[in-house]
Amino acid sequence: MLQPGDPAPDFTLPNADLEQVSLASFRGRRHCVIYFYPKDDTPGCTIEAIDFNDLQPEFEAAATEIIGISRDSCASHGRFRDKHGLSIQLLSDSDGEVCEAYGVWREKNVHGQKRFGILRSTFIIDKDGVIRHTLYDVKPKGHAAQVLELVRELVRAP
Repeated sequence: MLQPGDPAPDFTLPNADLEQVSLASFRGRRHCVIYFYPKDDTPGCTIEAIDFNDLQPEFEAAATEIIGISRDSCASHGRFRDKHGLSIQLLSDSDGEVCEAYGVWREKNVHGQKRFGILRSTFIIDKDGVIRHTLYDVKPKGHAAQVLELVRELVRAP
């Protein structure tokens, strides 16, 4: 598992509009919140996405980019974004390489059956590309506000 102080694994993934988004493109300019979620348009994932979206102006004020990543397709992300009026970046990790690099692709026990899936997790990365906070197995409700407070502490730090 990644820990605070580790360099954030770099990636380039497509968004809902098939545009390539690279973590490295924010280095030196913006902090990043990367949140991994299991599936577009499911109850918990919808709550989390809407909460991050609603707080986007505050994240913007803290020079922080919000990036949601799941294994859903770009088309699925587009439908999810449009249905809920989302303006945050949703990236498709269809082959799961980024999920593996961040250690969020895990075996889960779902209704008595073991299967692999994304462990809902969030990483706060500073402008230098260093992980400052790792939040594994989070609950969706209220999570975005908790992350915003951590970002504000990061911005206030000397």
